[in-house]
Amino acid sequence: MSLLDTLQLTHPIVQAPMAGATTPELALTVSDFGGLGSLGAGTTSPEVLHEQINTIKSRTDRPFMINLMVLSEHESNTFTSDIPAWLDEYYQKNQIDISLPERPALRFADQLQVLYDNPVPVASFTFGIISAEQVQRLQNLSTCVVGTANHPHEAKAWADIGADAVCVQGVEAGGHRGGWLPQSANDPMGLLTLIGQTRACTDIPLIAAGGIMTGHAIKAVQTAGAELAQIGTAFLTTDKCGINDIYKQALLDASTGKRSSETRLTRLFSGKQARGLLNDYLRDFAPFESTDTLPPYPQLNAMTKALRAHAKKNDDAEHQSLWAGQGVAQVRQESTIELLERLIAVG
Repeated sequence: MSLLDTLQLTHPIVQAPMAGATTPELALTVSDFGGLGSLGAGTTSPEVLHEQINTIKSRTDRPFMINLMVLSEHESNTFTSDIPAWLDEYYQKNQIDISLPERPALRFADQLQVLYDNPVPVASFTFGIISAEQVQRLQNLSTCVVGTANHPHEAKAWADIGADAVCVQGVEAGGHRGGWLPQSANDPMGLLTLIGQTRACTDIPLIAAGGIMTGHAIKAVQTAGAELAQIGTAFLTTDKCGINDIYKQALLDASTGKRSSETRLTRLFSGKQARGLLNDYLRDFAPFESTDTLPPYPQLNAMTKALRAHAKKNDDAEHQSLWAGQGVAQVRQESTIELLERLIAVG
């Protein structure tokens, strides 16, 4: 049975679970249209996640997806690095108060418990891999389990523990890279190469992500061996998306030539590779990108939170993380429904 049938979808469209950008309204709109709406919940507290799941369940009987970031107890609980000197100097120069939280990230175990207590149709995972026992427990609750991979070895690992599908995320994708093995960062693969090499080592159903902006691109990844297409950047400039107006305008400016549409893979905002629009922050601190002393995710992410909040408060696009994929030049200011209708209007 195909993923389209398993998930009871009308269209082979998955709205990417972008933490901080997705809203219940966005997920509902996509799911009700016949695609798979999703919430990026990796930075969402268990209490709020419960509420959001209940909101979606109360308003649709269509399938939807919740995405969590897999972090170890040590990763989420411990600061092992100091704030880098260059970042501390920026805070002092701009008179930004910085007070680190008690822990760098929410506990993954607490978030996962929400999905046990309040089961959802689809659960996807990024930044790491869960156990075969956790996969089985979710499946016993009728939850379809989707892993994320930037490398065929990661996709194979998900297949080996019984996941129902894998989202293969090409280097073109915006936002954070979902893989965890060194190979995925050291030798990033384009989406079509990744699909082909993954198909050669496992027959697990694939969802393709990375640079997909049109209906023709959806058909291309299906021809290459994926069953569904996961689309993120194209949704960011639609009406149901939750990003702030300055971020949204920067993306639209990149599509009209008012600013460069060049994107970069960077660790400077969070400590983990992520793709976003080039801005002053990435230019000014580029010399520190390759240093071995850059704090890892989620520590640096917690350390730059005040910087990003200050930029948002002051309508400053140059110091926000403007996550976007390589297809950003094709974004449009449109409703979510208009985008969805455009994606399926391919003969």
